[in-house]
Amino acid sequence: MAKEGVEKAEETEQMIEKEAGKEPAEGGGGGSHRLGDAQEMRAVVLAGFGGLNKLRVTRKAMPEPQDGELKIRVKACGLNFLDLMVRQGNIDNPPKTPLVPGFECSGIVEALGDSVKGFEIGDRVMAFVNYNAWAEVVCTPVDFVYKIPEDMSFSEAAAFPMNFVTAYMMLFEVANLREGMSVLVHSAGGGVGQAVAQLCSTVPNVTVFGTASTFKHEAIKDSVTHLFDRNADYVQEVKRISAEGVDIVLDCLCGDNTGKGLSLLKPLGTYILYGSSNMVTGETKSFFSFAKSWWQVEKVNPIKLYEENKVIAGFSLLNLLFKQGRAGLIRGVVDKLIGLYNQKKVKPVVDSLWALEEVKEAMQRIHDRGNIGKLILDVEKTPTPLVSQKQRDLFSSRSESSRSRHKRGVGRWGGRKCRQGSAGQGWRRKPEVTK
Repeated sequence: MAKEGVEKAEETEQMIEKEAGKEPAEGGGGGSHRLGDAQEMRAVVLAGFGGLNKLRVTRKAMPEPQDGELKIRVKACGLNFLDLMVRQGNIDNPPKTPLVPGFECSGIVEALGDSVKGFEIGDRVMAFVNYNAWAEVVCTPVDFVYKIPEDMSFSEAAAFPMNFVTAYMMLFEVANLREGMSVLVHSAGGGVGQAVAQLCSTVPNVTVFGTASTFKHEAIKDSVTHLFDRNADYVQEVKRISAEGVDIVLDCLCGDNTGKGLSLLKPLGTYILYGSSNMVTGETKSFFSFAKSWWQVEKVNPIKLYEENKVIAGFSLLNLLFKQGRAGLIRGVVDKLIGLYNQKKVKPVVDSLWALEEVKEAMQRIHDRGNIGKLILDVEKTPTPLVSQKQRDLFSSRSESSRSRHKRGVGRWGGRKCRQGSAGQGWRRKPEVTK
């Protein structure tokens, strides 16, 4: 069995290198290169489903736009919890590997396919991509591309589409958020959680209850009304403040939180499931974690929903875009969100910036639930030099103090370039902490 595993791994590596046409590029640096008669680019490739070791940066042939597509020179890409689940193969109908992960990016329009209207070469844009976003160049249908405001950075633009469209759709399209309502959002310190908090602030007298890891509380306490530790009995805490419960529950955890969320709903309240992060407990897919999370999900009796006047819903932005053909609806939402951004009512929270070659460490930060806001792959960023265990020991005290500074330094609209955590043992990246 071990021999078969080695042979399979070697076969996969050969497939990647054959597709790329040469040895993988792990050294970083941007720019185009020649691959025979075609140009090539750097891209993050997932060799097979599993742990962080399945990711590597290599060179691939640069795509060219087809009819109705734009070619985008990528400046930044967003990392989402969904990307971890894709890497593990922990999704329905996973695609074949090897593949280039990633669903959103920002950059500059470099070429237009036939029949493309409304865009010009040189436009600054953000886009949804059905995979292939973690690369120097992407091609995607014009229906999934949006111009970005002049004062929006590429890192902000890469943090914008998934998080804010998801938050807006759940609050206003599914749950019909109105003045005076109350919302419970899990993972309040994450990208979607912070987007939810900001959008709730655009509606008068909305109470926001949030759960998050304790070490994040100081940084995000001003963005929500009431904040609870993610491991505490938040049901009792919410009912202590609001005996009747809440109007909206936004759940990205699943498992036993489904039953808890339903129990907290007021009459005519709406529970929305938009993720299942409780199923990801380690670096690789765990059948035990999946089974435990699924077993803990409360089996809902429709008659009970009828009797209690409660609504249960689900939301998947990517399915809505790529499988259910609602690109026009999403464009209208993006236009509204850009309007709110221009009015300075919302602003993406960027946790940290990482080079393509640092994708494993960036993913580890999400695994550790260490991020506040969005992690961004900066395509033009030079990788931070590796340091040895001995050197890391010298920085240990500084790392501890940086966490304290981090708690004090990231406010509601804050962003940072705090580099903590890494993948694997031995040599690691030296932390970059903003002062």
